[in-house]
Amino acid sequence: MSAAAIQDLYPGDYAHCFGCGRLNEHGHRIKTHWIDGEGVARFTPQAHEVSLPGYVYGGLIASLVDCHAIATAAADAAERAGTPFVADALPRYVTGSLKVDFKKPTPIGVELELRARVREASERKALVEVTVRAGDVVTATGEVVAVRMPERMRRS
Repeated sequence: MSAAAIQDLYPGDYAHCFGCGRLNEHGHRIKTHWIDGEGVARFTPQAHEVSLPGYVYGGLIASLVDCHAIATAAADAAERAGTPFVADALPRYVTGSLKVDFKKPTPIGVELELRARVREASERKALVEVTVRAGDVVTATGEVVAVRMPERMRRS
């Protein structure tokens, strides 16, 4: 298991994401931990993240799925390569595609558990499957194509 959250190991130049960036004071700051080959995160939606009274805005769910999948792809690639889980050592990914299926309404104020696994991986990309649960209820599933960050996006 990674002691630090995967997102906390990203270099500072890439830690501003609204969904998971530790340096974005207005963001969600989702935290993914690597446990036995699986990305695991917990997040509790707040009252202002509402769509209909009592239920979470679907865009928030999509954001959580996206950021959690990207961190899972990075952790999986690092584990496969034998790279240590330390700051600035993990490969960086960006979203190539994002698909979310909403299975049931997601309640506000209930801790959500996100679990993700890489289904397929190559040197350039990974296909990540994500499940979102509120208690014992699966409220959403997602599939993300995570692509290694292109050189042109890197800061020097």
